[in-house]
Amino acid sequence: MFILPSTIITIGRRLSKVSGALLLCAGMLHAAPSQADVINNIAKSGTVKIGVFMDYPPFGSIGPDMKPLGYDIDMAAILGKALNAKVELVQVTGDNRMAYLAGRKVDLLLSVGQTPEREKVIDFSDAYAPYYLAVFGGKKISVKADADLAGKTISVARGTLEDLSITKVAPATATVKRFDDPNGAISAFLSGQVQLMVVGNDVGATIMAKNPNASLEQKFQLFSSPDHVGQNKNEPRLMKKVNDAIGQAKKDGSLDKISRKWLRVPLPTDL
Repeated sequence: MFILPSTIITIGRRLSKVSGALLLCAGMLHAAPSQADVINNIAKSGTVKIGVFMDYPPFGSIGPDMKPLGYDIDMAAILGKALNAKVELVQVTGDNRMAYLAGRKVDLLLSVGQTPEREKVIDFSDAYAPYYLAVFGGKKISVKADADLAGKTISVARGTLEDLSITKVAPATATVKRFDDPNGAISAFLSGQVQLMVVGNDVGATIMAKNPNASLEQKFQLFSSPDHVGQNKNEPRLMKKVNDAIGQAKKDGSLDKISRKWLRVPLPTDL
């Protein structure tokens, strides 16, 4: 039996339009006075401040022992090692994290989706984690591509990117059932009202982690928007350190292990 996680993160939180807080940050970033190179500051203090979500499993959350855990927590450790610095995790929200970066309360941000709007105000590292929308369903149902959705019932939150993505590819004989919110779409799947559901890979991984004996798997991907490390503009030495760390973690398999551990799928080869 499936158990709906106690907290389902709003699907597509990083794929929504840029908030007013981000737009305000644009002015803050351009108006900020020049400061010492961040690499020098990190070396001097011996600490790198990394902004992470703590309410966003499996990327970041608080465990039973009250310690942070998740994909981004492990990624922060990799960055700290590469920068030869102690990691100070700073809890951020979708509304304040860009302001924290602009105000130098953090040196780096994790779980940042790259968009043209954001590119105007911050710089992005190479991708370090997959984030995408996907079709999920029971292992007994064979679905490998768009055409296999023919005759199937699929739940989705109405008016979301998930809705737009599945509507675009679903065959005419597929039945897309739309619900007022993501939890409604998930509940419909878990209760057997539909055969498939469309959610983010983070939500899918959380449901599978909560139900290790359940017959649930990812079928195929839809819209993709990988995660990047965000930083203030014009810090080339910091960017090189971060990208070198990501490249090495891909090469030595560290990121693949983290992906398998938290997202329950291998790191995509084309990431």
